[in-house]
Amino acid sequence: MLVSQILKTKGDLVFTASPQETVGAAAALLHSRKVGAMVVLEADESIAGILSERDIVRQIAKEGAAALAKPISACMTRDVIFAQPDESVDDLLAKMTDRRIRHLPVAKGGRLVGIISIGDLVKYKIQEAQAEADGLKAYIAAG
Repeated sequence: MLVSQILKTKGDLVFTASPQETVGAAAALLHSRKVGAMVVLEADESIAGILSERDIVRQIAKEGAAALAKPISACMTRDVIFAQPDESVDDLLAKMTDRRIRHLPVAKGGRLVGIISIGDLVKYKIQEAQAEADGLKAYIAAG
């Protein structure tokens, strides 16, 4: 299955923030939206980075509560790794495992078109395994 097919099912909603917003405000948004990361966009809609729960925890570990008043740009990941709509689930699982990341923004032609999490990929792999098991059971039952 391709990323584009997962986005058709999941949807293309991506939560975003600006680099000037505070880390505390971003943490509150991640919590209220029940997501683990958001894409950081400049005013011109270009991608400045990605902010994950891990980024926030690392910043708090370094600076304590004062980190919450800092701008997102102080702790976001600037070197964003992207997924392409035509990449396969297995390709993304390998990419996420190799780089130890859990979220990949999806870009097409330099434009943000969605975000894929490790949970999205695992959900698909479980469905795939279940469908295969059901197919084998039906084959065996048919004799």
